[in-house]
Amino acid sequence: MRFASLGSGSEGNALLVQAGRTCVLMDCGFTLVETGARLARLGLAADSISGIVVTHEHGDHIAGVARLARKHSIPVWLTHGTRQAQCELLACLPGLTEINPHHSFAIGELQVQPYAVPHDADEPVQYVFSDGARRLGVLTDTGCATPHIEATLSGCDALVLETNHDPEMLANGDYPSSLKQRVGGRFGHLSNTEAAALLALLDNSRLQHIVAAHLSRKNNTRELAVAALSAVLNCNSDWIAVATQKEGLGWREIL
Repeated sequence: MRFASLGSGSEGNALLVQAGRTCVLMDCGFTLVETGARLARLGLAADSISGIVVTHEHGDHIAGVARLARKHSIPVWLTHGTRQAQCELLACLPGLTEINPHHSFAIGELQVQPYAVPHDADEPVQYVFSDGARRLGVLTDTGCATPHIEATLSGCDALVLETNHDPEMLANGDYPSSLKQRVGGRFGHLSNTEAAALLALLDNSRLQHIVAAHLSRKNNTRELAVAALSAVLNCNSDWIAVATQKEGLGWREIL
């Protein structure tokens, strides 16, 4: 089982998870051309994607889903709330399946477990992916941690964890006050501090990989995000990977 990021941030998000012949794309916030180029960088073509799972309706996560799915006949899974929020974008899309945020489902050789998160969207979810032996937990858009999130992500073999902003940089930055409140609120995005606090509550005994994701270009730095997570794990900073907006993240094998 392995995973990689096509890109992570407010300008577009997409994550690949592969087990055997099954390759699932979580979100797609890029154009067809950009998606194709980023897939090629990882050694894949769009027609090798088995399915797309969507977290929520914000453009940086869903803008490229419909065109990619139509062009390559890729089935899509998403919640009812996400579908309703983007009904025009997703109109007449073949192979569209609504999911229950509390029920897992299978796509080929991957088991996909959605879980509800607090974010300013209609029925947003995040996902845990498993091949039956290993688990990859992904959390990239939530305003705060919950007991349900903690229980779901505990004991994973790999984590992709949002470290969106540094609280001081956000407070002192040039965002309007309304946007600062949204980003830092309970339905916005996790700060470095909040991500670290969540990580400290998890069972990390099986953890092989941790990836800092969805970093704000204006309100965070790679160094601050890495320092927050490495302090919790008591590890060298170079053990913490970062999924960037431009480069994404290369393949990581979960053994």
